[in-house]
Parts: sequence; C-alpha cells; structure tokens
Amino acid sequence: MSAPVKQHLIDPEICIRCYTCEMTCPIEAITHNDDNVVVDADKCNFCMDCIPVCPTGSIDEWRVVTTPYSLEAQFGWTELPEQEDIAEAADAGGDARDEAMRKLLEDAHKGAGGRMRAPASAAKPSVNLYNLARPATARVQGNYRLTAEGADSDVRHIILDFAGQPFPVLEGQSVGIIPPGTDAAGQPHLPRLYSVSSPRDGERPGYNNVSLTVKREDRGLCSNYVCDLGPGDAVQVTGPFGATFLMPDDPAARLLMICTGTGSAPFRAFTMRRQRQAGAHGDMVLFFGARSPDALPYFGPLAKVPDAVLHKHLVFSRLPDAPREYVQDRMMAEQEALAGMLADPLTHIYVCGLRGMEEGVEKALLNIAESAGIPWDATREVMRDDGRFHVETY
Repeated sequence: MSAPVKQHLIDPEICIRCYTCEMTCPIEAITHNDDNVVVDADKCNFCMDCIPVCPTGSIDEWRVVTTPYSLEAQFGWTELPEQEDIAEAADAGGDARDEAMRKLLEDAHKGAGGRMRAPASAAKPSVNLYNLARPATARVQGNYRLTAEGADSDVRHIILDFAGQPFPVLEGQSVGIIPPGTDAAGQPHLPRLYSVSSPRDGERPGYNNVSLTVKREDRGLCSNYVCDLGPGDAVQVTGPFGATFLMPDDPAARLLMICTGTGSAPFRAFTMRRQRQAGAHGDMVLFFGARSPDALPYFGPLAKVPDAVLHKHLVFSRLPDAPREYVQDRMMAEQEALAGMLADPLTHIYVCGLRGMEEGVEKALLNIAESAGIPWDATREVMRDDGRFHVETY
C-alpha cells in the first residue's frame, strides 16, 4: 500500500464554472473540460492562492488518497467521491505512520474554512445540465435599463426565453453566457457567470423564462454583448450552477440579505418567490448599497414591495450634501433588531456583491453579535454547518 497523500479537489455540484481559480493559479494546476473545473494532483503545490478567490467555497475540498484521482476521473464527476476507507487504517494502530495518516486526514478536512452548505429545507438543484460543448439556446424576450439615464452605471434587466428546452433553476443559482467569437489564442470564449434574478417558476409564472441583472463594464467582453442584445437575439447559455446559495423552503425562515449593485439579483428572486409562496410568514430584511438612488437597480420596484414582505434599508454612499453611508454603517444603526435575528435559529444570512464589502459586513456582524453577548465566530460556524450562512462575492 503506497503512502497516503492529501489531494486538492473541486466540488462539481457547488462550482459555478466561473474559472476564476484557473486564471488565478500561478502554476497552471487548475484546468477544465466541457463539464468540470479540476485540479491536477501532479502540479498542485497547495499554495492556496485559489482559495480566497472562489465565490462559492467549492474549491475548498480535500481528500486523503493512496492513489490521486486522475484528471480524466475528475472530468467525469457529477459529485465528489466520499473519503476512501483509508480513514479506518488511520485508526488501526499507534505507530508513526498511522499517526501521520491521522494528521493528514485531519488537515485535509480543515481546508480554509470557507465551504458553505445549502439550507436543509432547500429544494434539490439541477446543476450543469448544459455545458460548453452542449449549451442551451435562449432567445431574448426583453432588455430593460434599470438605472437612470446618465447614471454612473448602466445596469440591465435581461429576460431569456428557453421555449421548449428544460432549464430548471432555483433562486440563488447562476447561469453562464457564452460570448460569440474567439479569444487571442483562437479559442472560443469561456462563459461569464450571472446570478438568476427570477424565481423558480419563471420571470412570468408558468413560462420557461429566466431573468438576469447585468452591469455594463468598460471593455467587458460579455457584459457589453449582453447589454446590447435585442428582442429575438439568440444566446448560448450554460448551467445552471450553484448548490449552496439557495433559498430555504421553510415558510417560517427569516432571511437577512446584504448586497451591493448586481448582488441584488438573487435577492430579487428570493423576494418574488416569497410573494408567490402561499403561507410564507418569515420576515425578510434587505440592506442594499449603491452610490445613489439612480444607480440602484430595481429602485422603483423595490419601493412597491410591502414592508410586510420585505423590510428595506436602501443605503447610499454618494448623496449630495450627505455623509457617506455603507451597508455596514446601517447595519450598526439597526444592531438591536439584527442582534435578535442573529440569536434566532430560524435566521439565514446571505451576503452578495463586490468582494470589497465582505470585510465591512463581517466586522459589523461581529460587533453586533458580541455587543449582545453572542460569540460570533462560534455562531457563524454553527450557521454555516446548518446551511444558514452564505457569502458569494466577486
């Protein structure tokens, strides 16, 4: 029996195929085929550079093996294999080799501590039904500007119709859009990922359509392509992706949602799902940050959602003659109410938006929890283990 080794793996169910880890890896140890993004055991040196850039935690997976899984094996996975039975061997005996094996197993399952779980009550998602080799073809039903003309950002609401092709999605999942053409090396462009902003029964109930929230980026290959689409245009779509940033189906679940910009997309889907869901009574609280009202996606429709469904905190950082305010500032101002939510086992926390917001939100949660006598680090780990704490930043 060969000596056991730790192997770095990627969870194909949770991975959203954003390819950020592959682009980040300094030694090209991460690669992909039409279906999966995988780690080459012969190249990986455990530098961990890929861990913090992953928006879902799917990269934070490890196994102890006697023979590393090959690229070919990983390319065919739809879910991660269980830990091999060598764990039993690690418990059988007390010599130095077995002690080293036990330590290896322990370290392998620590990862970087960022992996998330889906809520226990969430519906089972469909993942990777359409891939690079076999994308779905959707038609644009609508393209609507969400931000005011002349605003700093151009954010669009795009509705895609899949006609007779099955494309089941859940709130919190993402899809990939393949830009037309090829890159500088003559290869087809990789998909760009966008969160779905419509609920599971469609942008229009009973219709096989999906909406996306897309911000036009300067020199953004895919964002400019999508923002310029017109009704009837054909779009190549991969996915759906993501199996953890999902909405609980428990009607009593309380949702604390914190976002900036297009990070609002999944929360629009959550809100619409709750509005269409009979018997749902858990409260929903939203902290939504933007520079100004004319730069905030869905500002008008949000104002029409009753407070009985969604309690809204719209936070602006660039209002004339007003101090800058960010979501974490408003959270601190509402700390009494939020402390009550943090102490409630029915509460689910979701954070979505630019990576720069994550540190401020985390500090606010820490301060709010500890001011109420709640040990935040331990509470967050319990929530993560229960599938009630979710962060997806980019």
